[in-house]
Amino acid sequence: MTILVVVGCNRNVKTNVEDVKKAEAALFNEDMTANPEAVPEAIATFTKYVDDNPEAADAAEVLFKAVEIAINTKQDPEKSIDMVNRLVTDYPEFDKNPVALFMMATFVYDEQQHDLDMARATYQQIIDNYPGNPFARDAEISITQLGMTPEDLIRMFESQEELPR
Repeated sequence: MTILVVVGCNRNVKTNVEDVKKAEAALFNEDMTANPEAVPEAIATFTKYVDDNPEAADAAEVLFKAVEIAINTKQDPEKSIDMVNRLVTDYPEFDKNPVALFMMATFVYDEQQHDLDMARATYQQIIDNYPGNPFARDAEISITQLGMTPEDLIRMFESQEELPR
């Protein structure tokens, strides 16, 4: 009689700060160039850390790092949107929420998905919810530039330079 023993990863093991540090370190090669192969694992580790430790003092910051990495490396836009929405919902007082929302509006909705309505709505959310934040002013400007081609923007900036000061 043969007995087969299967050993697998224990999904019940909590992710800790050391796991986050290792995943973050793996994002860069020894020569400090980016390691794109490590991106999905880093995002998964960061989000699992937040899942396992939602009340940790650094949970919002770790989730924000996952957002930054996902958006900057153009990962799955829906996953990026979900992470930003989770950040804003679960950590409403986190000081980088306007940044995360601005990144989502600009780089996910506008540039990746070409969804100008959602970009506009997200910019408006920043304006409404964070009126004193510098990103609220940036959101106002971005709304006026939605849908403009690079040529349109150049013409607009050139015409502003011609105005007397």
